[in-house]
Amino acid sequence: MTTTPSAPTVLAVTTTTDSRAKAEALARGAVEARLAACAQVSGPVTSVYHWKSAVETAEEWRVDLKTTEGRYAALETHLLAAHDYETPELLATPVVRGSAAYLEWLETEVGTA
Repeated sequence: MTTTPSAPTVLAVTTTTDSRAKAEALARGAVEARLAACAQVSGPVTSVYHWKSAVETAEEWRVDLKTTEGRYAALETHLLAAHDYETPELLATPVVRGSAAYLEWLETEVGTA
């Protein structure tokens, strides 16, 4: 009986920042470093959150990056170093399904580490 190795887990990683230029820089830096195959910048969005004992409201831009589980740690390290927030949002969500061609392309672009 043979087994086929399972494909790497693909992740959608989200972060936010307070300007479009910063969001585009985060997206471009991660893609250029091949830590994400692609990234989309959207916004502005209104964020409401607790910070230092107060409820804050801010206009932010969201960056959605696509990577693999194997590249996540390097992507996180990169984003934390490049980000100017004290505690930036970094959320990784597993991609349950996707087109085979897209997933193959994504894995080729970032590798599986």
